[in-house]
Amino acid sequence: MLIISINPVAFAIGTLQVRWYGILVAIAVITLLAITFREMRQHAIPESTIYNLFFWGLIGGIIGGKLVYLIQPWFLHGVTPTEIISPYGWALHGSILGTILAGLIYWRTRAREISFQNLPGIGDAVATGAPLAQAIGRIGCTINGCCHGKPSPFHSFPGAVIYTNPHSACRLLGVPLYPTQIYFVLWNLIVFAVVWRLRGRLKPQGSLFLLYLSLYCAGDFGLRFLRIDPPLLLGLQEGQIISLAILVVVLPVLIIKIRRFRQRTIAESVDNTTQQQNQEG
Repeated sequence: MLIISINPVAFAIGTLQVRWYGILVAIAVITLLAITFREMRQHAIPESTIYNLFFWGLIGGIIGGKLVYLIQPWFLHGVTPTEIISPYGWALHGSILGTILAGLIYWRTRAREISFQNLPGIGDAVATGAPLAQAIGRIGCTINGCCHGKPSPFHSFPGAVIYTNPHSACRLLGVPLYPTQIYFVLWNLIVFAVVWRLRGRLKPQGSLFLLYLSLYCAGDFGLRFLRIDPPLLLGLQEGQIISLAILVVVLPVLIIKIRRFRQRTIAESVDNTTQQQNQEG
């Protein structure tokens, strides 16, 4: 049995408590910035533009994450102003969607800095580091006790974990639970390995970003069956509904995009071969 007794509060400054979750989220953001910056250099985008794009994407991610997090409480019992301004509560799907929307708004208002042709490449650059950043963030969830699983029939790891620290965000102290946060860490690392392996190889540009979204949402949809979150619609949790909606849109686009690119590549290859044969003849 894996017993998690670590205090989720790393240290306190007066009345301000700094939790390990916040520290690891900060590390995740820095990791994402470093990898994205490294990948974006290949697209000849000015450094100032990269930082501005990342800044507005971060703001959009924070706002989007908070808004989506409040959807289910609003449906169930309404939300209070305190819940809206609270630093706690954050939905990853909302952060992803908010980041994309903020990036598109920034591009639309500063179109001279970023050409439309560069947008798919930027998406691929972000997708390269995103799953690793998410894995780091989920380590924070593991320590914090949030996003935990349902009670588990197992009594040993990897089938179950037990939270014991009274400061934990876990709602079921001392109960064997599915270690969903750890499962998410492992799934994100698998997605990162796949995306990293295919970066620069999966064509056309933009396909890597769509693949990342598809893989992440597929894993998220399945793993959430083990989480304790209440259902919102048709027995599915809010996160599952969003993941399913993203998959329904993104996966067909990815398949069509790759198929058309391959057909175009084959056609161009046939044309080139025919031209060479004509020249030789």
